[in-house]
Amino acid sequence: MATSFEVVHNCGHTVTHDLSNRSADRRAGFARWLAGRDCTDCWKAARDADTQSKEEWLAAKRAAEQEAAAAWAKQFDMPQLEGPEKALHWGERSRHQLMTSAYAALVVEGSWDEADWAELEEKARSITRAGWWIDQREAEGSDLLELLSAAGEGDRGTENPFR
Repeated sequence: MATSFEVVHNCGHTVTHDLSNRSADRRAGFARWLAGRDCTDCWKAARDADTQSKEEWLAAKRAAEQEAAAAWAKQFDMPQLEGPEKALHWGERSRHQLMTSAYAALVVEGSWDEADWAELEEKARSITRAGWWIDQREAEGSDLLELLSAAGEGDRGTENPFR
């Protein structure tokens, strides 16, 4: 019984496959299945190119989010965040996303007026530790007031030198 199959792959390459590790009654069917796919080298090249394009897309998305977060922070007079350099941009994006979500939930869809929002915004300005905003990145916007109230002194200003 044959255990090696010469397969012409979808990409046009011919590869001899050792299918001895498959039961005899499954070898021919698996060889036909392989013929409908790219060879391993072409599959890996396509996967690597896809990974690179995903990385480029993600970098462009992060840059756009960062630009929006910086413009928003400037427009609404938000303070610079503090913390390790690698956390600053992530913290800014997280703060922007949570504040935007909170505004939508509390003012646009909720019953808050602009005066209520101004109070919350002032509380948010007091939280300058980037890590705090990163930690809250998955929170619901409607929970922001409670989260801000629970923030510790180490999350406010520069009192904590160990950030």
